[in-house]
Amino acid sequence: QLQLVESGGGLVQPGGSLRLSCVASGFTLDNYAIGWFRQAPGKEREGLSCITANDGHTFYVDFLEGRFTTSINNAKNTVYLQMNSLKPEDTSVYSCAAGPPERSCQAGGMNYWGKGTLVTVSS
Repeated sequence: QLQLVESGGGLVQPGGSLRLSCVASGFTLDNYAIGWFRQAPGKEREGLSCITANDGHTFYVDFLEGRFTTSINNAKNTVYLQMNSLKPEDTSVYSCAAGPPERSCQAGGMNYWGKGTLVTVSS
């Protein structure tokens, strides 16, 4: 079964950090680009970051202001999202997705999606 499974979400105080994991099974991430997305209730999905597995090239949306970092462990077939200086407005369901590198992690071009993990930033 081809799937992505996220983990690492939870409740964190403002200013805190979390590291999310995205594990692929049934396929290897080696030839894919992996994006992190989030969607809060009542809001549209936002693309956050993209990493290409074969060269580790990364891209981030500007509004993250350097607070989030994505990385990959090819041996573990796992992608990570390190989130620092978390704010209440970061509260959302975070999902990972994999697609062809040429689609640049555009949501419409992703082949596989995880179900997401909830991150709540609150005091």
